[in-house]
Order: sequence, then structure tokens, then C-alpha cells
Amino acid sequence: MTGTAPGRPPRTAWRARAKTRIAYLEAQLERERVKPCSEDRKTLVEGMRGHLEKAGAAADEDFGWRRAWSGSTAREGVWSNIRSAEVTLLQLISDEEAAGRASEVMALVKDHLETDDPRRVRLGRRLRSIISGEISPSDRDLMVRALDAAYNALDDELARVRSLRNILWTATFVVLLGVAGLAVYGWFSPQSLSLCFTPKVAPGDASGIDVVCPTAEHHNVPVGTAASSLAQPRDILTVEIAGLAGAALTVIASLRRIRGTDSPYMLPLASAVLKFPTGALSAFLGLLLIRGAFVPGLSDLDSRAQVLGWAAAFGAAQHLVTRLVDDRAQMTLAEVGRTTEAVVDPERAAVKESDVLGGTGAPGPPTAFRDGAGPHEGAQQETRAREPVGEGAEGARPRGGP
Repeated sequence: MTGTAPGRPPRTAWRARAKTRIAYLEAQLERERVKPCSEDRKTLVEGMRGHLEKAGAAADEDFGWRRAWSGSTAREGVWSNIRSAEVTLLQLISDEEAAGRASEVMALVKDHLETDDPRRVRLGRRLRSIISGEISPSDRDLMVRALDAAYNALDDELARVRSLRNILWTATFVVLLGVAGLAVYGWFSPQSLSLCFTPKVAPGDASGIDVVCPTAEHHNVPVGTAASSLAQPRDILTVEIAGLAGAALTVIASLRRIRGTDSPYMLPLASAVLKFPTGALSAFLGLLLIRGAFVPGLSDLDSRAQVLGWAAAFGAAQHLVTRLVDDRAQMTLAEVGRTTEAVVDPERAAVKESDVLGGTGAPGPPTAFRDGAGPHEGAQQETRAREPVGEGAEGARPRGGP
């Protein structure tokens, strides 16, 4: 139906997951297609078929030489059409099936819509009646709109992840260009960016001095010789490599904080890769500050080992800056599937949710209000049946997300 190539294995894991979901939805569509159809129903069937065909085509699309940066386009095309097909399926199934899926829809709505969102408020009030089978056409329309809104909110959350990922990769590329430019410039003009030090006069010979560079040590050099004249083309490159080694240690240490995530776009990887060129750059800048006597007591380094050691230390010190990027990345990932209020104030959101849907704890005062309702509605709502806090999922949850 969707034009997927038989016998052709998916190139990536997310494509395999998408094809599995497409196959399931195709089976659901075939079941609904054979039922008696009105004109409106035929339109919905054709619309769902169109979404599945587009999803299958996007999952099989081969971008050729553009594959490295076109994966996001294919992913968005696949999952946006799958979600639209699931919203359409909710309009096709019977009232009994729609009532069975009400808890699944509510779970998605609670994951992605704000606590005071009107669609979430209305669905929360009607949830018990819908589950009990008292579903009306307006309830069906409410479920469809709430599910569509939840999927749109999920798309927005993933868009923020993708945007931050793109920013991190762009920053990595720009910093890498700067590091490479410094290495090339230092190769052709080592004297202008010299990282050589003159720690002391050679013992027993007042006419000679020592010059320490990142790649060599020069002893008994005539007094008055400029240290920069002994700089080597490989000095800056050597310092940057030492900075890379220091940054690698921080990347390894940060792995203990990284948790697996089902969100796409490999945001933790982009955050970790940024540390490498940043470490190389911070190693060069740190030694430059020491050579310029910017750090008291460290104006002269005594040996080549000290120079490389400080370069590695400054490379590891980039974590003081990039850890802010790590925190931002982890916060962005945490916001996927969680409402903004729950992220900012989880205790307040939990208490409010308990008041909204009726927890098992002590009952609140008569004016306790439900999800998004004002205090003036509390007295009326006390006479209504409270909805359960968490209904068990009945069947597969129609998330469809990556």
C-alpha cells in the first residue's frame, strides 16, 4: 500500500520502528475500509491512506550524498504523517474502540499539554463518562482535537531538541575552524604566536639562557636571543593536541551523567563533541595568558613537560564553560513529554493534578477546583464523579513518536 520495498532492510533503527508502526496502521485502515462507508468516511479513509503512503515513501527515501544532513527531514516526514494517520484513525473507529482508547489519549494529553489547556481540562472532566461508554459525537471530536494538539506539542518539543542540536553542531564547526586556523597560521608564522618560555639562566653559565617550547627545549642559548625566534611550526598544533587529550578526559567523566533517551537527534553526542575543539582552543589561550604574565606566578614554565601539562589542564578546564551547555541539553531533553509546569515546579504540578482528577489522599476543601477550573466552580464540581488520576492503558498507546 505504501510502496515500501519488500525484502529491503531498513537502514536505521528509527526507520525500522516507523515501518512497524506503518504496517500496524495499514492493518487498522484495511479493517475500517471494508465497513460500510459514507462520503465523509470515504474521505477520511483516503486521507489516512495518503498519510501512510507519504510516511512509507519518506522512510524509504534515499538522499544519496545528502544523506548525512537529510535524516532529520526524512524523520519529520515519517512521524508527522504517522501521527496524522493516528488522529484520522480515531475518527474512523467505533464508539466502543474510541472509549477504550480514551485513557491512551488522556495519557498523551497529560504528557504534552499544559495543565490549564482547555482541551485537557474538558477531556479530564469527560474521561470517566467516555470510558464508561457514554460517548457523544462532541466527545469524539474533543478526543480528536486533544490528540492532535498533543501531537503538535510533541512536534514543538522535538523541534526545540533539533534546533539546539543544530546550534551545537554549528558551534562545533565554527570553533573547529578557529582551532584549525590557529594551527595553520602557527605553522607558517610560528614566531607571531610563540608559546616559548625563558624560565632561567643556565646554571654555571651566565652567558646562556634556557628556552622552553612545546616541542623542544633549548639550553645555553645566547643572552638576548628572543624566545619567539626558536618557536617551531608544530608548537601550536602540539598544544592543541594536548588540549584535546584534556578535553577527552572530561568527556569520559561526563558519560556517567548521560542517560539513555528515546528522543531523536543525538543531542548528548553533539554536546560532547563540542568539548574537543573547545579544549584545544582553551589550551592555546591558557598558555598564551601564562606567557603574557597574565597569571601571577606562572609567567615562566621550566620544562616542555610543564608546558604540555598546563595545556592538558587548560583543555580539561573547558568543562567550566561547556557544562552549562550540557545542563541546557539535559533540560531540553527532560522537557520532551513533560509539561512546562511539571518541569518548573513538579511538586506544585503533582498537587494540582491530584486536585484535578481526584487523588486517593484526603479530600480538599469544598472550593478545591479541577484541572484549569477556577475556584468559583469548586462547589459544582464536588457533586461530580472524580476522574481517576491514572487510568491504565488499554491496548497499545497511540504515541507514534520517535
